Amino acid sequence: MKTSPKTSWMTATWAVVRKELRDIGRDRRTLALALLLGPLLYPLLMLGMGSLAEKRAKTQLDQTLEVPVLGAERAPNLVAYLATRGIVATQPPADLDQAIARQDVDVALQIGADYGKQWKEGQPALVEIVQDSTRRDAEIPSARLRSALEAYSQQVGALRLLARGLSPAIARPVNVGTRDLATPEAKRGLMLSFMLPYLLIFSSFIGGAALILDATAGERERQSLEPLLATPAARGAIVSGKIAAACLLGLTSLLLTLLAFKLSAQMGGGTMRMLDVSFMAIGKMLLILLPMLFIGTALLTYLAAGAKSIKEAQSHMTWLMLMPMVPTVILMVNPLKTQLWQFMVPFLAQNQLLLKVIRGEFITMQVWMIYLSAGFALAALLWYAAVRRYHNERLAISG
Repeated sequence: MKTSPKTSWMTATWAVVRKELRDIGRDRRTLALALLLGPLLYPLLMLGMGSLAEKRAKTQLDQTLEVPVLGAERAPNLVAYLATRGIVATQPPADLDQAIARQDVDVALQIGADYGKQWKEGQPALVEIVQDSTRRDAEIPSARLRSALEAYSQQVGALRLLARGLSPAIARPVNVGTRDLATPEAKRGLMLSFMLPYLLIFSSFIGGAALILDATAGERERQSLEPLLATPAARGAIVSGKIAAACLLGLTSLLLTLLAFKLSAQMGGGTMRMLDVSFMAIGKMLLILLPMLFIGTALLTYLAAGAKSIKEAQSHMTWLMLMPMVPTVILMVNPLKTQLWQFMVPFLAQNQLLLKVIRGEFITMQVWMIYLSAGFALAALLWYAAVRRYHNERLAISG
């Protein structure tokens, strides 16, 4: 009985999928790394970062802050007030600037030489916060000191007005308030808005790399590609089978990563426990990352097919690993307002959509249609390019 070309094509594709999965199954170490590295590493990384950040903030906010004060004798009342806020004045080092540069001191306070005179005349008295604003570990101590000084200034100003029979409200013609429209989900997601999209996009983009590099450049290096290409199977079926096998491996790793993230968020404490890790949110993340999995696998297939060895194919990984980082860096230095065209740009689209899921925002059907159409269209284009490359007869020649 004759089989239709379509049935024959599908049969050949499925045969290649089983062959590639069987081949990587024999290499248990590579298979374990491909499947378990993300599920084990990323949740530990997120939990560790969250725990360290919370512990650092809690420690620096709760403990007594020792601040070297230059000219403390000129403002005893100010020094006493700071002590009531948990900020204790200490003797400054001989060279304060060098001490801050060496990170021996986080923040210091310098009281101006004319502080007493300006105070008696009712003029603004100069006090300077001495810090290195580029040091992130000094952010919380500096913010504590600045907040205490501002509170002291407002308190003294109010007392001076009351002493003159005036209401302190005169000094505040405008009462500035803040109405924060951020949802609780968006505030909870802020902590992970930088790292989580990059890690997930990276995982999906190169999720099938271990298999596809071996199935393309590896076979060419081992000279086992020529017998495969000599079979009656269509080149398109062979390429599709390799891509499908790599996507199955990448999809399994991605599912395990998302489930491990859900489990670690439920078991974690603090802000991790407040994250939305419902199956609906996990499902949306998986749908967002699916086109990126196909795009990355098809692109790797195209690139690795032109390499004569695994070593040459792996050289592409250096710049490919940087690509998911590009939108994250751009959004850090230049945050963009959401526009429809962004959902057609690889990496940027995934980053924006993952942020929406993390922030608990609604994604319209129009956005889904634009994103999925553009993503799968690019994947199909790369698949076609890989198939055309496999029609090159020199592909089977190694060395």
